[in-house]
Amino acid sequence: MGYLDNLLASGEQQLRREHQHWFVVVADARYAILAWIAAIALLILSGFAPDALKAPLGWVIVVLVVGGLLYLGWQILRWQNEEFVVTSRRVLKTEGVINKRVIDSSLEKINDAILTESIFGRIFGFGDLEILTASESGISLLRMLRQADDFKRTMLDAKHELELELSGARPMPGPAIRSGAPAAPMQPATAGSSPAAAPPASAMSADEVTRTLANLADLRDRGAISPEEYEAKKADLLGRI
Repeated sequence: MGYLDNLLASGEQQLRREHQHWFVVVADARYAILAWIAAIALLILSGFAPDALKAPLGWVIVVLVVGGLLYLGWQILRWQNEEFVVTSRRVLKTEGVINKRVIDSSLEKINDAILTESIFGRIFGFGDLEILTASESGISLLRMLRQADDFKRTMLDAKHELELELSGARPMPGPAIRSGAPAAPMQPATAGSSPAAAPPASAMSADEVTRTLANLADLRDRGAISPEEYEAKKADLLGRI
């Protein structure tokens, strides 16, 4: 089980997990590349240097090569431990090899997502995804993300499903019926008996009603629910205050 799996809340499902493109490793390892270029240059110059300088130059070359390899290895570890995940409730980003840092943005607060793909990115399958949220904190830019278009599509689909669930337009599935269990017998109606009253609707705060009505209005504008369904749900919500 990965580190992110331990962060999921009860009932929260992981929908997609992605890394940055491996080109990020090459871009972040530029100091290692410069160290190797300097080592090659010193190796060439050592052939023309006096014998007294060849030994010190050899040690410098070894330090540059080994240091570049260690730096490259560290960047690979950082790349492997930086992940982006879409769940049924939020978008998460985790980073850090030893000390972990996790940033998440609720799907409810995501207003829009801007995808930027260069020609080079379209060829090799990566892009920059900017997430616009209603709060100042949270994930803002996913740089050089692999399959950024599919990641964006999964994120927006999950946001839409969450809006339907919160607005009540899509009821939550009932408990599964255990196979092989005998069905409860139907009790015949007797004289003077009345059907069981439906449980009263739970009360909601004014802020919860306002947020739910905003989600319903957005669904109505996009054609997910009809105006009649919106008005019926609106009357039901106002009655819960």
